[in-house]
Amino acid sequence: MKISIRRSRRAAIAVALGSVLALTATACGDDGSGSGGDKGDEGSGKGKIVFWDNNGGVRTDIWKEIIADFQKANPDIKVEYVGIASTEYQSKVDTAIQGGGLPDVGGVGAAMLAGFSAQNALEPLDDRLAKSSLNGKLNEDMVGVLKAAGGGDGTLFSIPTSANNGVLYYRTDLFKKAGLDEPTTWDKFYEAADKLTAAKKNEFGYTIRGGAGSIAQALDAMYGQSGITSFWDGDKTTVNDPKNVSALEKYAALFKKDTPAADLNNDFTKMVAQWDSGTIGMLNHNLGSYQDHVKALGVDKFRGIPQPIGSSGKRVQVSNPVDGMGVFKSSKNKDAAWKFIEFATSAAENSKFNKAAGQVPSNNDAAKDAWISEAEPTKLAAAALTDGSTTIVQLPYYLPDWNTISKADNEPNFQKVLLGDMSAKDFLDTMADQLNKAQTEWKEQNG
Repeated sequence: MKISIRRSRRAAIAVALGSVLALTATACGDDGSGSGGDKGDEGSGKGKIVFWDNNGGVRTDIWKEIIADFQKANPDIKVEYVGIASTEYQSKVDTAIQGGGLPDVGGVGAAMLAGFSAQNALEPLDDRLAKSSLNGKLNEDMVGVLKAAGGGDGTLFSIPTSANNGVLYYRTDLFKKAGLDEPTTWDKFYEAADKLTAAKKNEFGYTIRGGAGSIAQALDAMYGQSGITSFWDGDKTTVNDPKNVSALEKYAALFKKDTPAADLNNDFTKMVAQWDSGTIGMLNHNLGSYQDHVKALGVDKFRGIPQPIGSSGKRVQVSNPVDGMGVFKSSKNKDAAWKFIEFATSAAENSKFNKAAGQVPSNNDAAKDAWISEAEPTKLAAAALTDGSTTIVQLPYYLPDWNTISKADNEPNFQKVLLGDMSAKDFLDTMADQLNKAQTEWKEQNG
């Protein structure tokens, strides 16, 4: 039923896009805002553009620095910055696609790319990139991920800014005190989670993500333990494979036994803040929170290492979405919007952004900068992804329904699993049914 509802919703959106009133764009003046059905204009390459940051708050300071650099180099262009929390970004863009008010340029990562492009909201960027100074300077794998995520024909709708990777952060001081080995395997991870927990003292071995963004972390733990290396077996997902069910049961059982009860509603900001301020042994997040840990703990009390190795002796991880920037088709100043993307992903600015974010740069020249070898988690993550030690299970970002399935549809159910109100098998069977239907629909539409 949910899939059919989404199918109807997309059909309704398509109708709405085709009949958007021109009054919307007129009322907004030349600020570039509009709706998904508006074809926009190249504009003068000067004036004002609006930029929506898809990780507002977390990345606000560095984006304002990059914007200041851009405006100094391009005094005829003014960038209006709008920071939007990552948990709210997709719904805000979807609302603007239907009702008007889209920015000129915005963050468009792989996880949400298919949904936006399916609604015809994004400007194709292949020709612009081919004529740009960026051509040949961007990481080919990241560009490939975004092309694959954009839909069936490989059109590029987003220019990559960075790649992320799952990291297991652990408190070296607490591990040393407890006489524990580094949690390089899942067995050592579970041993440490249990041994470091003293609930009456408010000490816990691990913090689990139960709020927004919980599904990706749960999938990482599942596939990491099961050792299954593909998301699909033919046209059926492996999400509910018995090995994944067993892995999720073991992982979810940590809740309230070796984790704080508050984890049930924690998104990444609350989870990270809790780990940085307390006496919790381990945290699964990504490279993006590294600088937060440095500020809170210094570099001597923690390490950030690649995800644990499974019983097969191999490391298996699910893919982390490549982040990027796109031009919205309704922009009245696409030329200026593209200039901003070019500038932000140039070697100097891309390096500056990713150093602040602790992520892997998309610009090949930026990726050679010295700070990468100095930020240990980034250095280890880059090595793990290139040295053959890690198998990446590619998540189906190309499915227009992926973000909905992996967030709104199933995050509440994962909380039920943590609370013991739903079995891991029922949870994964429900998700698998949605994914299989979405995959079938996508194949029918894309041949």
